[in-house]
Amino acid sequence: MRETFPFSAIAGQEEMKRALLIAAVDPSVGGVLAFGDRGTGKSTAVRALAALLPPMQAIAGCRYHCDPAQPDAACDECRAAGRSEATSARVPVVDLPLGATEDRVVGALDLERALVRGEKAFEPGLLARANRGFLYIDEVNLLEDHLVDLLIDVAASGENVVEREGLSVRHPARFVLVGSGNPEEGELRPQLLDRFGLSVEVRTPEDIATRILIVRRRDQFDRDPAGVAAEWRAAEDGLRDSIVAARSRIGGVEVPDDVLEDAAKLCLRLGTDGLRGELTLMRAARALAALSGADRVERAHVVQIAPSALRHRLRRDPLDDAVSTTRVSRAVEELFTA
Repeated sequence: MRETFPFSAIAGQEEMKRALLIAAVDPSVGGVLAFGDRGTGKSTAVRALAALLPPMQAIAGCRYHCDPAQPDAACDECRAAGRSEATSARVPVVDLPLGATEDRVVGALDLERALVRGEKAFEPGLLARANRGFLYIDEVNLLEDHLVDLLIDVAASGENVVEREGLSVRHPARFVLVGSGNPEEGELRPQLLDRFGLSVEVRTPEDIATRILIVRRRDQFDRDPAGVAAEWRAAEDGLRDSIVAARSRIGGVEVPDDVLEDAAKLCLRLGTDGLRGELTLMRAARALAALSGADRVERAHVVQIAPSALRHRLRRDPLDDAVSTTRVSRAVEELFTA
């Protein structure tokens, strides 16, 4: 099995790593968008998280990884066959290439069975493979508009509906959307941007020590992947245990009214549209508290996650040319540290 660069060995980029861990603990937070410089470890971090995640329980033989603990959410195939036997499976992390056709994404008629047996059968696409896992899109800002529209619909409904060539198929498609890109190559459409729960800025490190550490670890891994994996195995196991513990703890983490009031005040000060900002702040802060072993969300958790949860939800202000991160930090300081 090919070794993956250990998540624990990624130096710097703390905001990106924190956002990915939060999404792993509570997928309801929404996806993670990592925008920034090329060559800063964005795709490395996503693939490292995939290798880190604990296995999940899925119905044996199911093409959509249905959860045996939720029979009401099972696909039509599992219901028709009466399948319920559970098996352990890796959490899927599926790459969506920019040049992918719509048939490859949503699924299409199985041509081999159609031609050889004369049967109409559905061949699942990338959305089916990503169910209960992660769908990763590199250079997401360059994704074709028709695929953007498709993703928006599926992300909103959690279901993929395919009707073509006489087929009518409906299957679950709930996944954490993870995108990366370089803002110099174009902006993301607002409708898709809103589907990401957290947005992180990834910058090239400016201190010499961090740059040297990153280069040294990457070079060591390229020369001896197995050795580096073994060196970081204990750290990876500890982080995996933290994710498992946080998932079991998060249901009991309290979110006090004063913390929700802080979140609402911050969103009002920044003028975010709708209530998705408060929801994301609450869920992300709760997941962060669970990761840290706390049983109660504090203002510090909200302050820590606020830039990631809100920077991509701000309206353009012609009277304020400050970047979004600066505007969020300024509002946090005015409200909570004055």
